[in-house]
Amino acid sequence: MISAPDPRTGTGGPLRWLLRRPGGPAALRRAAWVTVAGCAGFYTLAYAFGRPDMALFAMFGALPLILFSSIPGPPPQRTRTVLLTLPVGWALVTAGTLLAVRDWAAALGLLVVGFAVSLLANGGPRTSGPAPAFQLYYVLPCFPPYAPDTLPARLAGLTVGILLAALVDRLLWREPPPVLYRTLLADATEATAGYCGAVGRLLAGEGAAADVPARREAADRALTATLLSEVPPTERPTSATPRDRALNHTRAAVRHVRDLLDGIADGHGGNTPGAPELLRHCEDSLRRTASSLRPDARDRGGDDALHTALAAFDEGRAGGLARVTPGRLRQDAVVRRVAEGAFVAGEAGRLVAGGRPSAAWDYPGSPFAYAGVSTWVWWWRRLAVHMTPRSVLLQNALRLSLALACARLLVGLLELPHGFWVLLAILSLMRTSAADTRAALVPGVVGTVVGGALATGMLLAVGGTTVFYAAFTPLFLFVGLSVGPVLGPAWTQGVVTVILVLIFGQVAPPHWDLPAVRLLSVLIGGGIGAVASLLAWPRGAAGQLRRDIAAFLTRAAEACPAVTDRLVRPRGGGADDLTAARRAMFLAQATYLQYRAEAASRNGQDPPWEAFMLPGYAVVGGGAMILARRRGDGCSPLPPAGGAELVELAERAAAECLASAEALRSGRGAGHGSAGAPAAEASGSLRWAAGHASSALAADVLLVADAEAWLTGVMREAGRARC
Repeated sequence: MISAPDPRTGTGGPLRWLLRRPGGPAALRRAAWVTVAGCAGFYTLAYAFGRPDMALFAMFGALPLILFSSIPGPPPQRTRTVLLTLPVGWALVTAGTLLAVRDWAAALGLLVVGFAVSLLANGGPRTSGPAPAFQLYYVLPCFPPYAPDTLPARLAGLTVGILLAALVDRLLWREPPPVLYRTLLADATEATAGYCGAVGRLLAGEGAAADVPARREAADRALTATLLSEVPPTERPTSATPRDRALNHTRAAVRHVRDLLDGIADGHGGNTPGAPELLRHCEDSLRRTASSLRPDARDRGGDDALHTALAAFDEGRAGGLARVTPGRLRQDAVVRRVAEGAFVAGEAGRLVAGGRPSAAWDYPGSPFAYAGVSTWVWWWRRLAVHMTPRSVLLQNALRLSLALACARLLVGLLELPHGFWVLLAILSLMRTSAADTRAALVPGVVGTVVGGALATGMLLAVGGTTVFYAAFTPLFLFVGLSVGPVLGPAWTQGVVTVILVLIFGQVAPPHWDLPAVRLLSVLIGGGIGAVASLLAWPRGAAGQLRRDIAAFLTRAAEACPAVTDRLVRPRGGGADDLTAARRAMFLAQATYLQYRAEAASRNGQDPPWEAFMLPGYAVVGGGAMILARRRGDGCSPLPPAGGAELVELAERAAAECLASAEALRSGRGAGHGSAGAPAAEASGSLRWAAGHASSALAADVLLVADAEAWLTGVMREAGRARC
C-alpha cells in the first residue's frame, strides 16, 4: 500500500501547504487515484496494444467514477460499490452506442437515462455516489460516429478502467475514516440519557438544579451534530434500507425524549412518587441504546426492565388517583411519554444492531412495520412518495434530463464537434436553482477561458507531437487535480480543460482550435443549464420548502382530530390516520436536505425550518404511540364528557398547526406566536380527569391525561415555532 505523505516530515513547501489546506489531503489522494488508475489503462491500451478507442473508454471508465463521484464507506465497501457499477456501465455504454444511430434516439435515451439515474440517486449515498459516472457512461458513446461494431472494444476498455479504479483505491493510503452516523447518534443518545438522569434527580430532590442546564446543553450539542444537514453526504442514513430507517427512527425518538424532558424540568412541581424511579430506568435504557448504536454492536434483546418499570408506574398512577391534581396528571403523563420514547429508541436501536422488534411491537400498523418489509418494497414506496410535481427530487430529475436531451438534439442539429463536452458542461455546472447555476457558470467560463488559452498556446507550440501530450497528461492530472479543488471551481475547470485537450490529443490528431471548441461547449452547455434552471422551478428548494413544511403542518392538523376521534370511539381496521401526514413529512425532509445543499438560497433571514417541523413530528410520532394503546376491537368508547373535552382540545391543536402553516405561507415567520398550551389547571380535559378519578374509570382517566399531554405538546411546539 502506498503511504500517505506527512506534512511534518521532509516534504516540499507546496506539498506541505496542500496537506494543511482544508480538503487538501482528500484532493491529493483523489488526484493520485485518478492519475494512476486512468493513465495505467489509457497508456497500456493506447501504446502497448495500439487501441486508442479502448484506451479512451478505459480513461473515462475510471475518471468520472473517481473525479465526479463520491463513493462512500470503508475500502471494502467502496470496492463492492465500484464493482457493482460494472454491469450498469455495460448497459449504459451499450445503450449509448446503439442509440447514437439517430440524434432523436440518442436524445430520447438520454431523457430516460438522465431521469432514472437522477431520481434513483436520491436513494442514499451508495446510489448517489456513482450517479455522475452513470450519466457519463451513457453520454460518451451516444455521439457520432455510429459504430456498433466497436461496442466490444468499448466495453473492454470500460471494464479495464473500472477494475483499475477499484484496485488502485485499495493500494493507495487510506483516508482518515469519517465519524460514522451511528457513533454521532450514540453520543447524542448518551448525552440525552445524562439529561434524563439529571431531571430524574431534580424531581427526587437529590441533585443540584444547576446540573440540569449543563446536561441540556450537552444533549443539544450532540443532537445538533446528528442533523442530516450537518453530516457529510456520504455518511447520511438516507437509503431505503431498514437499518437507515431505524437510524432515523432512533434519532427522532431521542429528540422527542429530549424535548419532553424540557417540559418536566421547566414545570416540575416537586417530588412526585414513581416519576424519578421511572426516569432512572429511562436513563439506563437510553444508555443501553447508545451502546447498541456503537459500531460492531450486537443485538442485546428487548428492554424488559423499562417495560416492567412502565407497568409499575401505570399501576401506581391508577392507585393514586384519589388525590390527583391536574398538574400531577399532566406531569405524570409527560413522564410516561418519556418512557415510551426511550422504549421506541431502544427498539429502533436493536434494529440498527441487526435485531428484530420484540413481540410487543408485532402488530399491524406498528411503528416498526418497516423491519419486515424488503428493501425493494421500501424503494418503491419512497419513489411513489415523490411522484408528485411538489417533489424537489422529481423536479431535479425532470430538469436535468430535459436539459441533457435538449442539448443532445442541439448538438446533432448544429453538428458541433466534441458534443460530449456540451453535456459534460451541463452535468458540471447545472445546479438545482437558477441562482446557484449562475454562480457556478461564471467561474466555469473563467476557468475554461484560462485553461483554453494555455491549451491553445500548447497546441501551437508542439502541434501533433503526441509524446508531449503523453508525458504531460499524468503531470496535469496529478498536480492540477490536487490543487484545483483547493483553489476553487475556476481552477478546476481550467485544469479539466487542459486535461481533456491532452487526452483527446492522443486519440486523434489535435487541431489548434480544440480549446475554442471546449469553450464553446461550456458556454452552450452552461447556457442550456441556466435556461433550464430559470424556466423549470428556478427557486430550487427555497420556495418549495416553505410550501412543503406548510403542507406537512396542514396534514398534521388534519391528523389531530382524526387520531383523537379514534381514541374516543375506538374501532378496528380502517386506514392509518397518519398516512397523509407521514407522506408530507417525507417530502418536507427531502426538500430540506436539498435546501441545505444550495448556497444561493440561504440569506440568513429564513424562518427556523426545523422548529416549524417539530409540531408535525409530534403529531406523527406521538399519534402513533397513543394509537397503539387503543388498537383492536375490544376497547370501549370514552365517557362522552371526557371524549368531548379531548375532541375540543384536538381542534385547538389543529388550529395551532394551521396557524403555523399560514405563518409560513404568508412569510410572517417569527413573532406571531400564541399562548400555546393551556395551563394544567385550565385544561378542560384534565379537570374532567381529576373530577372522575375513581378506580372504575382509572383506565379512561389515564388515557385522557396521556392524550391531553400529547395534544398540548403539539400546541406548545406550534406556538414556539411562531415566537
